[in-house]
Amino acid sequence: MSKIAFLRLAVIVIAVGLLEAACRGGLIDHRVVIPPSEMAIALAHILATGEANHQIIRTFGIVIISVAIAVALGFVLGVIVHALPRVRQALDPLFATYYAVPIFIFYPVMIAIFGLSVVPIILIGVLNAIVAMIIATLNGLDRVPRVLTKVGRVHRMGRVSTALRLKLPAAAPHLFTGVKLAVSYGFIAVIASEFIMAPAGLGRVISDAYSDFNNPRMYGLMLLLVIVATVVNMVLHVFDQRWAERRGIART
Repeated sequence: MSKIAFLRLAVIVIAVGLLEAACRGGLIDHRVVIPPSEMAIALAHILATGEANHQIIRTFGIVIISVAIAVALGFVLGVIVHALPRVRQALDPLFATYYAVPIFIFYPVMIAIFGLSVVPIILIGVLNAIVAMIIATLNGLDRVPRVLTKVGRVHRMGRVSTALRLKLPAAAPHLFTGVKLAVSYGFIAVIASEFIMAPAGLGRVISDAYSDFNNPRMYGLMLLLVIVATVVNMVLHVFDQRWAERRGIART
């Protein structure tokens, strides 16, 4: 284990330990926050009984669909906008201010159009994540060295071959950053949408547990979300680091 990884783990352990001590020592009211150990026990009980399996599958399935659509469509739109300078000039101010307006304000309109189904939640997830992928694609294509185009011409490569074999690998680091942001934004949007008006899903179950003062169930499911989000981000980070190391070796 590297020093950085050990330091991160130590910070997490210390933070959890302090929260546990504060809850056990009465500094934090048990009716407000339960100790992390009780959260873990509640989560283990929920997973063992399978009482929330359908909601878990539903929520994470929507997240995967939303992120996949946002990444694919965001990449395609980014390529198109990059190829049209005038269109990009017109859209740049929109991209810069996109996240200044919460996407959730459109959720009631989407419910009125599509009803209480998974469609509004997927659309909110896509809309919240897609611009991050578009911006990352534009940044990646902007930083592709022009010499690669000349290399493609020298080797008599077509536009498609040049794009796939030269430009795309050069832009890959920025594209992967867009993927990581899309995962985070999509995850947040889906859970938040389920909190607001969704008839089912983890967000809905957590909201109902909050209303019923069922702290073990609420914090147990919240712990599940934290664990899943942390693991996914760690996996993406490790993959990105290893990819960067391989690029460095290839350049040398």
